[in-house]
Amino acid sequence: MYSVCATKKLLDRVKEPARAVVEPTTVLGNWYATAIFTRPQAALFVNEQTLLPVFLPLAPARDLWYRFPAALSEILWALGVSDEFCAVEFEQMKECVYSATQSRSVLGVMNEFVHSVRMAPEMDFFELSLAMSYMPCGPLFKRHVSPDDETVALLRSKDIEVGARKVPRR
Repeated sequence: MYSVCATKKLLDRVKEPARAVVEPTTVLGNWYATAIFTRPQAALFVNEQTLLPVFLPLAPARDLWYRFPAALSEILWALGVSDEFCAVEFEQMKECVYSATQSRSVLGVMNEFVHSVRMAPEMDFFELSLAMSYMPCGPLFKRHVSPDDETVALLRSKDIEVGARKVPRR
């Protein structure tokens, strides 16, 4: 179980009430999410701990939380994370609670990602997620600087196998 701390515009779109944030049972923890009204419309998920961004189509918004793990698995695969970890993590992600956003720091990073998306409209969601995961993020400067490196470091600190990147940085 985990929480998706969603912006008001996303909560309105998925037609879910905001509930209390739950203690996550997943290794990656809770996620933040927002709707981006570009063409095509997108949803942006950002990990609360590592700031790893994941973009996916917004429609249909009702099953967004259900489609999210598949989009996340592509990004984790590109970072070299094992399929075994993904299977266990996604089993824990079968239950999701929508909550209101709480961290202004994560919201600030999300706004930077959204601004960057508007600069690169020709990229598909997978390419966009990877490109944004390489971006330096202020809250990570004292640790691993970019969300991809922060995610790999978090997983390795929990003794989770992370091999070589499948998609090299550009």
